[in-house]
Amino acid sequence: MLISISIFAIAIFLAATGILTVPIAFVSAVVALIASGSIKAREVYTSIDWSIIILLGALIPLGDARQTSGGTILIANTILGISNGLPIWAIVACLLVGSMWLSDIIPNTPTAVLMAPISATIASELGVSADPFLMAVAIGCATPFLTPIGHQSNTIVMTPGGYRFTDYARMGIGLEIIIVLTAVPMIMWIWPT
Repeated sequence: MLISISIFAIAIFLAATGILTVPIAFVSAVVALIASGSIKAREVYTSIDWSIIILLGALIPLGDARQTSGGTILIANTILGISNGLPIWAIVACLLVGSMWLSDIIPNTPTAVLMAPISATIASELGVSADPFLMAVAIGCATPFLTPIGHQSNTIVMTPGGYRFTDYARMGIGLEIIIVLTAVPMIMWIWPT
């Protein structure tokens, strides 16, 4: 256990100090864990959710195609047209809620891949910083509470907890309202436009 903790401590230090990027530091940590015998290569392979990898592999080129073809600008301009005259915080709130809703029906990582370029384009069209828009997408994608399929944790507790599909919506709507009411002001305060 001491070897594993040391390897991850070194990886965190290297990433935090900027000596290595986060992906390189943590992939190197996994390789070091395998080389040290702390974990088996088979365990690493079986713990990867390959359906998400394949989905991302398919969505990233789709996102690139949407960007190249002008689809992202079209979607962003449509959102801007609908939200014409709204203050920036309201558009950030719409992106947050849209990302939450989308994360409830598809996994959160593909939602982020789809929504991030749209939010960055909206910011660009408005001539403001993309940071609050991207943070709204990140928070929205991380909070899928309305369905058991939004996140694997929701699915895992469904059967042992005796929950029904509708239980998630009943409890989740309150959580999502609290998140929107808390996150939008915090986003606008920490990442001003």
